[in-house]
Amino acid sequence: MAASGSSTFVQPGASRPLADAATPAKRGTGWLGFAFIAPNLIGFAVFTLLPLVFALAIAFAQWDVISGLDGIRWVGFQNFTDVLQDGKFWQALRTTVIYVGVSVPVTTACGLLIALALNGPVPGRGLLRLIFFIPFIVNAVAISATWILLYHPRYSPLNQSLRALGIENPPLWLASSQWALPALIIMAIWGGCGYAAVIYLAALQDLPEDLFEAADLDGAGVLQKFRSITLPLISPTTFFLLVTGFIGSSQSFGMINLMTKGGPGDATTVASYYIYQNAFQFYKFGYAAAIAWVMFAFVLMLTGLLWFAQRRSVVYQ
Repeated sequence: MAASGSSTFVQPGASRPLADAATPAKRGTGWLGFAFIAPNLIGFAVFTLLPLVFALAIAFAQWDVISGLDGIRWVGFQNFTDVLQDGKFWQALRTTVIYVGVSVPVTTACGLLIALALNGPVPGRGLLRLIFFIPFIVNAVAISATWILLYHPRYSPLNQSLRALGIENPPLWLASSQWALPALIIMAIWGGCGYAAVIYLAALQDLPEDLFEAADLDGAGVLQKFRSITLPLISPTTFFLLVTGFIGSSQSFGMINLMTKGGPGDATTVASYYIYQNAFQFYKFGYAAAIAWVMFAFVLMLTGLLWFAQRRSVVYQ
């Protein structure tokens, strides 16, 4: 018979509770998780969060950075008002929309075509995947130097090939205000379609085979299966590539700076390069920060529109 009181009766063979013994150890090792993520949190705070806060603050000020922090002069919303009245900003925004609006959809479509071609039993498929993906990981300086040679008005193999085809006056490419932006768009498509192809390949290899077998039994053709099965099932991947592509391309700067420096004239001056000009050439850091935040609002609005559009067009399994 169990004794009354505070003692607990334990049946023979039953294990005793170990919670009280393990609790101090758990409490003692709880800091390890924070220790592992601390470097990332510190890096994010120092190199991302603080610059964002500082950029937001100086967007309401005039500052040339040379005069130091004492030279900051608060002007309220004057910078944002000037941005909305700046014709060069709207021209840069228009150029950005053309650059992004053409390069991202075409890059996504080319990536899908390459993925469909490499998804089957193609000889050397692994090597071909690597070849198509290499432009995405190669250094931007090396890519820019190569394409500058390819776009040379007189000695480039591209223009020599066009002359061999009977075109006596091929485009001047980067030296022409009419062809400079299309030249950059072509290069952007070449550099990004391999990445899109790899992402699409992962999605295509994850498609359920039973749906295609059922379609074969119903007598569906290749185009019917692609339109009714493949496209809807890879629509989340398409949405991901479009959103990340729009965000990334709207920030394009490195290759434009290396190849055209926004020229000829302002033909390739996109918004990111216009921000760079105001900050590091004209030393108008407050104005440049205001442009950056206006562009952030524009990209956020575009992303929101894509997000609402995907509710009807994207199919999640």
